[in-house]
Amino acid sequence: QVQLVESGGGLVQAGGSLRLSCTASASILSFNAMGWYRQTPGKERELVATITLGGNTNYADSLKGRFSISRDSAKRTVYLQMNSLKPEDTAVYYCNAERGVFVSRTYYWGQGTQVTVSS
Repeated sequence: QVQLVESGGGLVQAGGSLRLSCTASASILSFNAMGWYRQTPGKERELVATITLGGNTNYADSLKGRFSISRDSAKRTVYLQMNSLKPEDTAVYYCNAERGVFVSRTYYWGQGTQVTVSS
């Protein structure tokens, strides 16, 4: 069973930065893609950013230019660098990993890390 452990969340003032980390119990190169999602109470979980096995990245349109996803395969870790944070970025941030194809496709989730941006 794959485990994803997020860290790096916390309280930050608007305009500040945070870097989230997601460390996997398996090689991150065994996943088709990894990514970050976020969720606030009463809302659906939404995409923040993803990175594929080939290194291609994808971001939510509203976050382009402020957030950056990267990885260190040797550390089995994916990062989310968040700059110029806004109060509306407050959410629980979840790490996600996708493995397999077609009927064997499996998704894994971390437990989430809280990010709170104060105004």
